[in-house]
Amino acid sequence: MPSGRNAPDPHHPIARMFAAVMLFVFVVACGSSPQPTVPEASQASTAAAALPTMTITPTRVIPTPTPITPTPIPFTSTATPQAAQLITVANAAQVTELRRLGKGIFGEAAWSQDGKRLAVSSSIGLYLYDAETLQEELYIDTAYWVNSFAYSPDGTMLASVAPGTIVVSGPHDYTIRLWNVNDGSLLRTLEGHTDTVYSLAFSPDGTTLASGSYDSTVRLWNVNDGSLLRTLEGHKNYVDSVAFSPDGTLLASGSADGSVRLWRVSDGSLLFTIEVNENGVSSVAFSPDGTTLATGSYDNIVRLWRVNDGSLLHTLEGHTGPVLSIGFSPDGKLLASGSQDNTVRLWNVANGSLLRTLEGHTDYVSSVAFSPDGAMLASTSWDNTVRLWNVDDGSLARTLEGNTNIVWSVTFSPDGRLLATGSRDNTVRLWNVFDGSILRTLEGHTGEVRSVAFSPDGRLLASGSQDNTVRLWNVSEGSLLRTLEGHTGWLTSVDFSPDGTMLASGSIDNTVRLWNVADGSLLHTLVENTSGMTSMAFSPDSTLLAVSSGSTPDATVHLWDVNDGSLVRTLEGHTMDVTSVAFSPDGTMLASGSADSTVRLWNVADGSLLRTLEGTTGSVSSVAFSPDGRLLASGSGFFDSTVRLWSVADGSLLYVLEGHTADVNSVAFSADGTLLASGSLDSTVRLWGVP
Repeated sequence: MPSGRNAPDPHHPIARMFAAVMLFVFVVACGSSPQPTVPEASQASTAAAALPTMTITPTRVIPTPTPITPTPIPFTSTATPQAAQLITVANAAQVTELRRLGKGIFGEAAWSQDGKRLAVSSSIGLYLYDAETLQEELYIDTAYWVNSFAYSPDGTMLASVAPGTIVVSGPHDYTIRLWNVNDGSLLRTLEGHTDTVYSLAFSPDGTTLASGSYDSTVRLWNVNDGSLLRTLEGHKNYVDSVAFSPDGTLLASGSADGSVRLWRVSDGSLLFTIEVNENGVSSVAFSPDGTTLATGSYDNIVRLWRVNDGSLLHTLEGHTGPVLSIGFSPDGKLLASGSQDNTVRLWNVANGSLLRTLEGHTDYVSSVAFSPDGAMLASTSWDNTVRLWNVDDGSLARTLEGNTNIVWSVTFSPDGRLLATGSRDNTVRLWNVFDGSILRTLEGHTGEVRSVAFSPDGRLLASGSQDNTVRLWNVSEGSLLRTLEGHTGWLTSVDFSPDGTMLASGSIDNTVRLWNVADGSLLHTLVENTSGMTSMAFSPDSTLLAVSSGSTPDATVHLWDVNDGSLVRTLEGHTMDVTSVAFSPDGTMLASGSADSTVRLWNVADGSLLRTLEGTTGSVSSVAFSPDGRLLASGSGFFDSTVRLWSVADGSLLYVLEGHTADVNSVAFSADGTLLASGSLDSTVRLWGVP
């Protein structure tokens, strides 16, 4: 995380989201998670040995593999794959994005003034929907995670900003961009802020844009030419929200310093300051008649103030979490508030009473907005939905879904027709690779799904979760076959043996468990004296298991003999956490990715280092060999957010695939080598190939 001046305030919603989605990276990869109690025998063994040890529970006979006959999975789609060419060293520079699965993580929503369009920001861009049908009309690829946006009053422009130091990939970006709503083209950029911009607002006449920033300033811009009109200074902490009065003469700014400042727009003079609380003000809004100012705060309270003198009118209490967004109804009689308690509340402005609580979101409500006619209320949430509510009775009218949440893991089915993803929303999704449709959502886990793997015959899917369990699913039916329990910490990795008889599961509880796929019985428990496993992989002949460590002091890969549990060798050389491992198709090489920004290729036979692949600017979070073993793909995190293609023969970098706006957690080749999938913290999966 950035430190000092550029570090995001922990109270800010975007900072909280970043903290949530990066929890696994910091806790597991850095090895700082609470450690489970290890059986006394294991502790004694660990103390006695200088090398990592493996404790084996009562050994059972490893199942004898049976011939595998792939079972076709029924499809209704007759579409053909977009990519027909094998991805090779020769054409790697021609690889491009063929399809995007998911809409990213929804952030905010805003209505056009005529009420016919609904604009929604996300982690990958901006969407415009028909407000009645919720049919997508336009997607604007901003090339960054949209931190905040605003809809111009005349409906012709959208203004947006990146999250700067928090989750944006690449260099820090504090630029405001103006987009043409008709065709999605970039009109102009506004530059001047020296830190992340948190809030944007157009003046009622559309000629001025206000922006509030982590640099503690408010800036006023000329929309027509992009020039800076003036800078309003005085806040002692970042400015979280800005709003114009209905007549455009006043501007309110709410800050993490706990105050609201009221400014005269014409000359930038400060009229007065309202000291709201010590927790910080997250949102400000003027009533339609301009006489009342509402504030939402991190102390869970909404307050109503008189604009003429700054006196307090009402205190609206009821939320059990910080209030992230507020908005008046067009007639000024109602106020809506969205909170980290996952609810939307409707209040009577006249007396401050609670009218109703709208429940249904399963995560923080980040934005609320009334339709221009006041009949509908839109709310966006970290559960990656936009919900439209009927204001008169509080009923849910429609739900717009982003289709994915943060993607931790991706894998192709053996026949290449399915893609499975494991997500932060506790689900596994099965996608039709040919048309990008969701075929099935597998629900049952009570924690984030960190890893997914198909059995070699494609009939089973294994998922490992933060709920400490492994689940085995019937792919064709989507039914749960069994739940494998025993781990005492998060599951970080699951993998079937190539012969299909065993399933390995790795956890931050420092164990790898080997299960009999046929009946779900536990075959072995392998205990390492490291700080949690981050990744593991079977060798192609099912005799070795490679396990990477999430502990920086260790930063090694261990190769274990699956049959007798002996440590074959330790691969040393990385200087930071090893995050991912993969065997080459012929089993002669092992690739390891690390937080030290390198990929290393090892000789499996003797453990020697063959070469080091350098050039990544962030942590390497995932590695995968192409089916022919000549290419290696790596996914990057920590502000890199790219997929890189490498030549295995000489270690040269062939091509960099850009498009994700946050860490790439997982990469996987299809079995025929024509497609490459990447899953990201930006809540999308990208399919890459040569057209």
